[in-house]
Amino acid sequence: MKASRGHRIEDLTQFAMEVIHSSGDESIYYYGKGDPNVKFDEDLITKAELHLMEFFQDKLQAHFSEHQVFKNQQEAKGYTHEGKRYLWIYDALDGVANFQAGIPIWGTSLALLENFWPILGMFYMPATGDFFHAQAGHKAFWGKKEIHVSAQENINDESLLLTYSRFHQYYHSTFPGKIRDLGCTAAHLCYVAMGRAEAALIANESYQDLAAARVIIEAAGGKIYKMDGSEFLLDEYLDGQRIDDNLLAAAPDIYPQVRTYLHETS
Repeated sequence: MKASRGHRIEDLTQFAMEVIHSSGDESIYYYGKGDPNVKFDEDLITKAELHLMEFFQDKLQAHFSEHQVFKNQQEAKGYTHEGKRYLWIYDALDGVANFQAGIPIWGTSLALLENFWPILGMFYMPATGDFFHAQAGHKAFWGKKEIHVSAQENINDESLLLTYSRFHQYYHSTFPGKIRDLGCTAAHLCYVAMGRAEAALIANESYQDLAAARVIIEAAGGKIYKMDGSEFLLDEYLDGQRIDDNLLAAAPDIYPQVRTYLHETS
C-alpha cells in the first residue's frame, strides 16, 4: 500500500514508530524530576519540550528533509505533489502535570497528514510501555493487539467516564458509573478506543492535542462529538487556535446515553 504517489505507508509508519519510541527514551531523562517545592515546575516542562521538539525535528530532517512540522498559524495549506505535502503533528508531552510529578499517565503523540488528510496517528506512554497506533481508515492497535471501543449497549454502574480537571465546576452529573480524571487527554481517548472507558469528556484542547488520538479512536469505531451532538471537524482548527467547545468521545451508540447524564451548570 502506498500513501498516494509519495512515500510508501510502510516506510512512513516505520519511521513514526521508531521516532516516537526513541523520543520516549529521551523524555524519560526528565520524567519525575520536577522541583518538589513548586506545584508545577514550568522550567522543567519547557526544557523537556524544547529538547524533544529539537530531537524530533533532527530525526525528521535526516529521514524526510522536505516534510513539514505542524506549527500554530500553519502557513502552507495548498495541495502539492512535493515532499511538503506531508505534515507531521508532534506533541512532545501530553499530561505534563503527571510527567513532572512522576505519575506514569503521560505520553507523546505523533500524527501525519498528507495534503491535510490524516494518514496515521500514534500515542506512546514511555513510563508504562503502552503504545496505541492506527492508520486512518484501518484498524487500531494497542501494541500488536487490535482494539475497539466498548461493545456495551447501555451505561450502568460499572461504566467509566473520563473527564478533565474542574469538570464539577461546569457540569452536574447523574452518570451512574465511575467518573475519573487521569490527567492526560490522549490517554483518555485511547482508553475509550480500547474499551476500558465508555466515554471521555474533554475541554480546552487544540489541533495538536487531538490529531493523533482522533485517528486512533476513529479507527477503533469511536467518534468525537460536540456536546450538542453535532459533528466535530478537527481540521477546522489547523490554525492552532484553542477549541472552545467541550467535546465528548464515545462509541456512536453510547454517545446519546452519556450526554443525557451531563447537565451544564448555570
